[in-house]
Amino acid sequence: MAQSKKSAPEPTAQERAAIRRRAKELKAQEAAAEALKSVLDKIASLEEPDKTNAERIHAIVTKLAPSLAPKLLYGSPAYANADGKAVLFYQERARFKSRYGNLAFFGPAQLDDGTMWPTSFAITEISSADEKVIAELVRKAVGETRD
Repeated sequence: MAQSKKSAPEPTAQERAAIRRRAKELKAQEAAAEALKSVLDKIASLEEPDKTNAERIHAIVTKLAPSLAPKLLYGSPAYANADGKAVLFYQERARFKSRYGNLAFFGPAQLDDGTMWPTSFAITEISSADEKVIAELVRKAVGETRD
């Protein structure tokens, strides 16, 4: 006599939706990990002083604005908001054979100050005082204020 196989019950619509959500979450986590790796690899490949500048900017952004996701923008380290729009990026000096790197902020950055404000900063080397300025700019860019 052949034994009948009992099959598992079919997942409900709610269970299928939960499975799809989890798969989407895992895919997003993998994409974020790949983007972080590409940014870290890019930073590691830079020549000095760009490498140190990019490392310091990366440390500031990841500490003060963890909501921003690292990604490459035009091959340079950048940080994007939840909508995937770049908020800021560091353009290394070697890219355009310039004497300085460029820290630039984009439209989503909340740097508004009256009717005119800077959105780009030339950087040769980052001092301790510069780190504090960059930290304040990053906080302001993501809408955080210090009390």
